[in-house]
Formats: sequence, structure tokens, C-alpha cells
Amino acid sequence: MHGGSFDVESKLSELAELRAQAARPDLWDDPDRATRLTRRLGRIERLINRVASMEKDLEDAVILVELAREEGDSETLEEVVRDLEATAARIAVLEEESLYFGEYDDHAALFSVHAGAGGIDAQDWAEMMVRMYVRYLTELGFDYEMEDLQPGEEAGIKSATLTVEGEHAYAILEAERGVHRLVRISPFDANSRRHTSFAGVDVVPLVEDAEVEVNRDDLRIDTYRSQGAGGQHVNTADSAVRLTHLPTGIVVACQAERSQLRNRNKAMSLLQAKLAEHARSRQQQDLDEIRGEQTEAAWGRQIRSYVLQPYQQIKDLRTGLETGNVQRVLDGGLGSLTESYLHWRRANRERQDRKDGKTF
Repeated sequence: MHGGSFDVESKLSELAELRAQAARPDLWDDPDRATRLTRRLGRIERLINRVASMEKDLEDAVILVELAREEGDSETLEEVVRDLEATAARIAVLEEESLYFGEYDDHAALFSVHAGAGGIDAQDWAEMMVRMYVRYLTELGFDYEMEDLQPGEEAGIKSATLTVEGEHAYAILEAERGVHRLVRISPFDANSRRHTSFAGVDVVPLVEDAEVEVNRDDLRIDTYRSQGAGGQHVNTADSAVRLTHLPTGIVVACQAERSQLRNRNKAMSLLQAKLAEHARSRQQQDLDEIRGEQTEAAWGRQIRSYVLQPYQQIKDLRTGLETGNVQRVLDGGLGSLTESYLHWRRANRERQDRKDGKTF
């Protein structure tokens, strides 16, 4: 996919590669990977077939129009117009595919929410956000697993980390990366004053084949008891594992499994994904410096404001989209915000491509 077009050539190339991988005799040695591959293969085949079908419909329409004009057949012309309207609707649906042009858009995602500035209110806000996202993922039919959950001291949570799988999972969740600002009457303030609190979201694509070498001497490994929401123990053994990569300061934790070994292996996979994303970010920063551009950090710039008092409004500061239906969004109704972000992202890509002298 390049810019805002549906790149059929790249899809055909990917289709050939996927078919070659699906034909390998060891495909089902890794059932999870095989399932993802065959699912992706089926989806690309359906897209290519839809494009071929629409091309044939358009070719047939051209022939029918020419014949109808030669014979003065108004009835056939009207029929062709109806058929073209139906084809236009199918093209509009296919055009949505041009929103997913990123290299990792179809990957599963490592999704994290962290309480920011604002004390107890921020921790409560982080918990509200996790509830919002879990409901959104359920609406989308995505599979997710809570890998780590750190409760707050008095209320809410300090952080939560989920792995998410679904169609365009990374692209959809990328819309949430950044700082989220909440303004409301604090339920923790005896004087019922308005408070502003912040929570941050990070999202990393889970790249299956991107193995990152990790020097064990660069790791600090901590174990602790697994906990669920509200601080309830899942078990009484120190099965949860936290890995700290000392050179970068990247921290990951996993408590989803009851076995410490399995949690450690899962945490290592998550760390490799974060280190791969860190390397990609550093590379992008180097490219931006060559271009003479400044890269904005995810933290330090809010992407969305949620105002509950004195009025109710949610505004995405990137796309400009506003909605007064705050409760619907907090209940998981993020679809319009996601869609507006994806269109905004594509428009930015097209502008950058034009600036770089690329065509699409």
C-alpha cells in the first residue's frame, strides 16, 4: 500500500509469498503461526478476487453502454447505471483498505496503559481507560489477554499490559498511542473540586520473526506474586516476572501464566517486541534528523481530552473530531475516533509522499 491508493501489485506480491509459505511441509509445526498465516492468506485472496470481479463488472459495463448507445436502448442504459451504482458502493468498501498501509498494521499488538500525573485520580482514570478498551476490543471481536496488571495503592491501577490479536489490530490501537487527559469533579476530593489527570497509552507491534538479541547481563529479573484487579492474588507463589532492560530502561512484566518459567518466556517475547520497536523508533529519529524535522515524543503531548465537567465533550486534538456522547465512548464506542485517526494518518502520509516526490 502506498499513500492513499489500494496497491494491487503489492497485494499480488504478498499473495505469492503467503502461498509459498503455506505450501511448506512444516507449516503446522507452529499451529498459532499457521493459523495467522492462513487467515491472512484467505483475506488477501478475497481482496484480490473482489478487485478482479469489479474490474470485470466495469469492463462489461463499458461494452453494454456502447451497445445500448448504438441501438438507442434506454432500458439497458438504466440497468447499467444501477449496476455501476452497486459497483461504486463495493469500491467504497474496498477503498477502506487504503487506510491500512503501514508495515505492521496487520500485526498483533502489545498494548499498555499507564497512570500519569494526577495521583489517585490518574490511577482511577487509567482503570477507566482499561475498561473502555476492553469493551472496545470485545465489540471488535478481537482476542486479548491481560499480561500484567499493577493495582494502585488506594484506587485504580498504576499500569496494565495486554496482548491483542485481530484484523488490523496494531493500526486500530495505534490511534490510542499518546497522552489522554481527563477533566472531571474528583470522586476523591471531599470538596468536590474539578481535577485534571493524565494517563498514557503505548502500543507496539508484535513482529513474529523479528528476533532481537538480548544480553542476559543487561537484564534485571524480578519475581513477585501475581495479582488481579483490586489486588486479589491469582496464586500465592512468586510466579509473576518483571524484566528490566538496563541499557534502555524498558520494563515488561507478565503474570498471565501460573508458571514462573512460562511468564518469563512470555515476558522475554514482549521485551524483544519492545526492543524491536525501540530500534525502529531510533532509526526513524535518525531519518527525521537527516530531513531536518523534529520528532514528537508520545509522552508530553496529549492526543485527546475527555471533559466530564462543567460540560461533556471528547476532542481528539490530532483530527479535530469532537463528540458530546462521552458515556458511549467510555463504554467502548471508539469506532468514530479510530476511523478519523486512520483517515488523518493517511492524509499525513500522502502529504509526506508528495513532499518526498513520490507518486501514488
